[in-house]
Amino acid sequence: MYDVIVIGVGAMGSATTYQLAARGCKVLALEQHNIPHDLGASGGINRMIRLAYAEDPRYVPMLRRAYRLWRDLGRRSKQRLLFITGGVDAGPEDSWIVRGSLQACTEHQLKHETLTAAELRKRFPAFRLPKKMVAVYQPQGGFVLAEQSIVAQVSLALDLGAEVHAREQVLDWRVQKGMVTVRTDRGSYRASRLVITAGPWAAQVVDRLNGVVKPERQVLIWVQPKRPDRFRLGAFPVFYMQDGEEKFYGLPIFGIPGLKFGKYNHLKEQVDPNTMGRECHPNDEFVLRNAIRKYLPDADGQMIAMKTCLFSNTRDENFILDSHPDFPQVSIAAGFSGHGFKFCPVVGEIMAEFALDGGSSSYDLGLFRLDRLLPEK
Repeated sequence: MYDVIVIGVGAMGSATTYQLAARGCKVLALEQHNIPHDLGASGGINRMIRLAYAEDPRYVPMLRRAYRLWRDLGRRSKQRLLFITGGVDAGPEDSWIVRGSLQACTEHQLKHETLTAAELRKRFPAFRLPKKMVAVYQPQGGFVLAEQSIVAQVSLALDLGAEVHAREQVLDWRVQKGMVTVRTDRGSYRASRLVITAGPWAAQVVDRLNGVVKPERQVLIWVQPKRPDRFRLGAFPVFYMQDGEEKFYGLPIFGIPGLKFGKYNHLKEQVDPNTMGRECHPNDEFVLRNAIRKYLPDADGQMIAMKTCLFSNTRDENFILDSHPDFPQVSIAAGFSGHGFKFCPVVGEIMAEFALDGGSSSYDLGLFRLDRLLPEK
């Protein structure tokens, strides 16, 4: 008998398990794959973190807390997990990303600069942006380590007494007489509360998420720059860029000896996470290589690596952080839409609050309610 069971031990599940264990809960965490693994949304070396948040200024208080928690997690695990490189949000002056970034900076009094394309190139010579573009530079942008942070949170949770099972698949769960029972391919477990952090598999664990959380195939490439000095850590910022309907992002050389580059939503391929093809194709490279040649020509060297991962998209690309509409004992964190990893320590806190306090929070969670996405009855 447990206080809380957590289904899924990726970014959000590992953070939730750690936060629950830190609060003295008897917690069981269940993961169908290895810990860590690269089959979902949390694999690989690193993920971008930005404080000037174009998506919605309501994210910024959570981000401020996330920065503090990333540093605390690094101290507790005795390793560096957060790297500050500076961050660039670039696009035409009237683009969604520039307007949103400036709004977040203004509302939350974030230190920032607005640079022309020429000024950006002078500061960071790797960029070759069209003259129509401007860039919002925010010095606190950077990246966090992905799989390493999952391992850190699981390790700390284990030290605090959590029970973690890998390679154990959940078959079903049910609520009876106020208690939750979770049945797996290895056993059956009972708890007072259940937290579901199943990433791309969320809709397969929660029927109400069918058609609400949609997995999408994403591809990342690492290329060996022709001028590596311009893309090294300390010389190149993380960036997010919009040009028309297309959005691209990149991170400096770290871990893998190449620039990390991706197109947001890539080819817009909705997939089943159990059957998605994991191989990369020439067309994947073609799409990414064309953008590199246009905006970062000094990076257009030999390929080092190319990998698939998964987005889990909601219709409005905002998260789901809420109780199950039918079962108050069950809470859900899902639909992180390709931009959630940076929030995982604070999402862990929020989901621990849901499990223990019924969802009371110091944050404005209205943006993340599940009912905004469900059909009206």
